[in-house]
Amino acid sequence: MARATEKDIVSVIGEKSQFVLLTHYNPDGDALGSMLALGHVLTEMGKGVFCFHEEPVPAIYRFLPGAGKVNSEISALRNFTAGAGKELCFIALDCGDAARLGKFSAELLSYHPFVVIDHHQNNEGFGDLDWISSHHSSTGEMVFDLAETLPVALSKKAAECLFVAISTDTGSFQYACTGRSTFLAAAKLVACGVDIAEISNKLYNNYTLGRVRLFQEVLSTLEMYEKDRIAVIRVTQKMLERTFTTLEDIEHFINYPRSIFTVQAAVFLKEVEPGVISVSLRAKGCCDVSAVAAQFGGGGHKNASGLRLSGISMDALRDRLLPLLAAKFESQLA
Repeated sequence: MARATEKDIVSVIGEKSQFVLLTHYNPDGDALGSMLALGHVLTEMGKGVFCFHEEPVPAIYRFLPGAGKVNSEISALRNFTAGAGKELCFIALDCGDAARLGKFSAELLSYHPFVVIDHHQNNEGFGDLDWISSHHSSTGEMVFDLAETLPVALSKKAAECLFVAISTDTGSFQYACTGRSTFLAAAKLVACGVDIAEISNKLYNNYTLGRVRLFQEVLSTLEMYEKDRIAVIRVTQKMLERTFTTLEDIEHFINYPRSIFTVQAAVFLKEVEPGVISVSLRAKGCCDVSAVAAQFGGGGHKNASGLRLSGISMDALRDRLLPLLAAKFESQLA
């Protein structure tokens, strides 16, 4: 593997004509928005594009242009690659490590060249070419910069996907990762025809009754620790069953405990399957939750990270996380 620059990615795109685009499992707006946007750009350039994800696109993001073309059939992917021959190139977007490619990761990584485009600060690289830029707010912003250097005008469809990618990963332009370049990119996307009100309505005002009832249950689990500086919420499989919902419906729940003015770190414990707990960590200011996640094999950003463990209860995992987060507060004062 080799560290790459934006120019290296442009060069590969110019050399190849058939592309498989990937992102991480449990995809968020940045993951799907970046993948679909790059797909639109490459298609406009006359390239062949196959967007693969092992699971169907979550309902909340199915309004994204091109979402219906994301394919979850590994056999279809194999057929595409067989016909592409030497013109084939794989590109993984917003994926912090190889394991996050999912259950087919070993097979996906067997194709070359394999390109990684990502903005996670703890990404050590796992492709033949790794363009990793932690100073970008999102992978969507990286794809925007890339698109500006390619010989094709950015379409409204691509712009909508990129706006969703950037706006969701910056917390609607609230997080510290938001910079001058982020707003400049957003302004140019609006100039391409993005209707901010329409996009926001589809992202934040399109919930099912089951999701609202699930949120009611999740919020009732709220626990406060360390003089109300740490907030913990949880979701279990039984709660999903009672409300006829899925894990897709918990998107953005973590933002509510994080919004409490005394809270510096929020923890969301999620029973993704029996015996497997996924954790989302969100923080404010100087609290680096990525360092905490890294101690459990996870990672992400300073103020937004995650991890996954098996064979441990929610209470036990919470009790392991609390002193580590508390230590981060103490280190801020040192």
